Amino acid sequence: MNDKPAYNELDEETLFLVTQTFKALSDPTRLRILHLLFHEEHSVNEIADKLSLLQSTVSHQLRFLKNLRLVKFRREGTTLYYSHDDEHVMHLLKQTIEHTRHS
Repeated sequence: MNDKPAYNELDEETLFLVTQTFKALSDPTRLRILHLLFHEEHSVNEIADKLSLLQSTVSHQLRFLKNLRLVKFRREGTTLYYSHDDEHVMHLLKQTIEHTRHS
């Protein structure tokens, strides 16, 4: 007796979004930003300073991540503070880092 659910092929939109999410996670700069935001929120300038990146680079990568709903922001005055926006992806990231460090 097989308890596995029936196979349902992925629809085009889901396939595209999954691919884009893995694309986002395959970029070292975006991965560093997500890892930093996993721990606490930061402004663009704080991210740039902590990761030794240009502010323009950080802004570009955050825009990519925001479009995939992997990060979100809140405004405080004129400053935007970014944080992660998807526990599922953060869990995947954490699990992958733990897997990589496991010997």
